[in-house]
Amino acid sequence: MTATTYVEDELTSQPECWTRAAAEAAGHRDALPQPGERVAIVGCGTSYFMAQAVAALREGAGQGETDAFAASEFPTGRPYDRVVALTRSGTTTEVLELLAATKGRTRTTAITADPHTPVMGSADDVVVLDHADERSVVQTRFATTALTLLRAHLGLHSEAVVADARTALAEPLPEGIVECAQFTFLGRGWTVGLANEAALKMREASLSWTEAYPAMEYRHGPISVSTRGTATWMLGEAPEGLAEQVRDTGALWVAGGLDPLAELVRAQRLAVAVAAARGLDPDRPRHLTRSVILARP
Repeated sequence: MTATTYVEDELTSQPECWTRAAAEAAGHRDALPQPGERVAIVGCGTSYFMAQAVAALREGAGQGETDAFAASEFPTGRPYDRVVALTRSGTTTEVLELLAATKGRTRTTAITADPHTPVMGSADDVVVLDHADERSVVQTRFATTALTLLRAHLGLHSEAVVADARTALAEPLPEGIVECAQFTFLGRGWTVGLANEAALKMREASLSWTEAYPAMEYRHGPISVSTRGTATWMLGEAPEGLAEQVRDTGALWVAGGLDPLAELVRAQRLAVAVAAARGLDPDRPRHLTRSVILARP
């Protein structure tokens, strides 16, 4: 597709960013969570949803108990061996306050895009992914590149993931989906975080009515919003029978046949496409800034 906005340019560069991050993961081994450590992964907005994905992946891989928190909701009284903070800008208030509160008590690692920000002196270890930094307010490549770094660190990344990302960028979006009035994204395990992030991209870039749920929870009420003119998109393998139930509502069912992270790239493309169809500029999302910096008394 032809890039016309910062968001489009950045999301199309993800395969190259992922390849580089995966190659560099071994060089950051000591800064990243070690097997057996009790770890909390924190972030805000998109970074929080990436934290959810990484936490599920790490614990599922038997690497140790791993929790994910929005930085503002971190339980400071709970003991961890390491806190990993995901922060593209390195300036987000809640992240910096959390790192200050845990300094000297818990080992901390920050993964950031900008080496010239306060987070560089706030964490014990810092991993800089400056090749994945972004001009856009709406995050795409930094978040997925940070997740790729951590997947590679866990031994869960392969070149097939990058190939799927290229496919996600090249193939047309599902027919009729851009015209839908409502979008639901579903996940299971580590892809619940990706579903949450896909929904956030749709809200930020296109002001869409969008929801996200664990796939099994979707049938406990949320499926009631599905009807003709809505779409339900599964990131990862769907529970048995769910596709048929969604189709029975009249909604468009989108099966996630690619690696779930590549499916997120497709959802990013959808957000941009819906924004364009509605005459919106995804580089100027309503009421948002690149970093949330809160004034303190």
